[in-house]
Amino acid sequence: MRDLLPVEKARREQVLEHIRQVYRSRGFQEIETPALEELSRLTSGQGGENEKLVFKVLKRGEELDRAMTDGSELADLGLRFDLTVPLTRYFASNHSKLPRVLKAVQIGSVWRAERPQKGRYRQFLQCDIDVLGDESELAELELITASLAALDAIGITNATIRVNDRRVLARTLNSLGITAQERAMIAIDKLDKIGLSGVQEEIEQTYGSEVAKSVAEWLQQTQEMSIPTELSWISKLANPSKVRFDPTLVRGMGYYTGAIFEIEHPSSSSSIGGGGRYDNMVGKWSGIQTPATGISLGIERILDLLGESEKDEKSLVLLVEDDYAAALKAQAELIEQGWKVRIEKAAKNTKAQLSELSEQGFSSFTQFKPGEKLDIRKLG
Repeated sequence: MRDLLPVEKARREQVLEHIRQVYRSRGFQEIETPALEELSRLTSGQGGENEKLVFKVLKRGEELDRAMTDGSELADLGLRFDLTVPLTRYFASNHSKLPRVLKAVQIGSVWRAERPQKGRYRQFLQCDIDVLGDESELAELELITASLAALDAIGITNATIRVNDRRVLARTLNSLGITAQERAMIAIDKLDKIGLSGVQEEIEQTYGSEVAKSVAEWLQQTQEMSIPTELSWISKLANPSKVRFDPTLVRGMGYYTGAIFEIEHPSSSSSIGGGGRYDNMVGKWSGIQTPATGISLGIERILDLLGESEKDEKSLVLLVEDDYAAALKAQAELIEQGWKVRIEKAAKNTKAQLSELSEQGFSSFTQFKPGEKLDIRKLG
């Protein structure tokens, strides 16, 4: 968990605003959900390995005293580990007030109690778009198109998306003799980290040497496999060259039921986003089966790929001596003209002062003199 300096915060908000504009222009509506969810919902068996990383929140007051006395569970709430689980609860709770097809944008922090390392934090920001209520392939097409457009808008033009389908993967594993598939999927999901031999070893420990050999032979042939019928919609994309079928893609969450996606970038060792179809989750809470698909951008990893934020050309610092009233009046007039104006009491060492403010993103500076009209063209 980190503090953000002003320049870092400004850079983050600049990126998020570009992304928001892209999503809004495509009819997505922004929503918000609480940081806390019921612990039973966060640990319902849908979140894969992330359920082991939930930050639990103790019961309060008399409930906590009672739990300590009778030895029952001390925690009843948890910090959300992603934005999808809260979204499905949100839709189930509010569906009567929402459109038949909800196209949602959700931006917020999530928390996972894992070991921090480069590009991996205990608190990090996610930006999700989801389509709930549309069972057609239009949902997948829109999500991928919008996500690539959002990345283009912030200067990440060479991202690609790997795509698979959980139904295809499950069918393949069945044909290889694996019916209880969770541990097999976990092993295959680590292919890029532990290699073919590592996956084969893990499969052998659980399913035996014959099954492990069959899985290894299948993995060696995946480059030659054609796109399955379930993913034929890829050809309808405006830029299908940015999307490729990867039969080994798993995604860790247990709630996926169909297409799954992972966004990669040549300069990042980890994915910068991902998602998929999760048709059974809303019905789990509401009893009403609702198709749903979503994709998430990992903002922290995306920011790591971007350079420093550009200085705002219309940001100005007025250095004043003691004529504060006149400076405030001038500030108001400049703001009306579209400038962002900061007033600073002039320091003895103005060179160091200006250098510091320049590092904070301000592009123009002037010594304010009451009664003297500011010449905007000469600011600098």
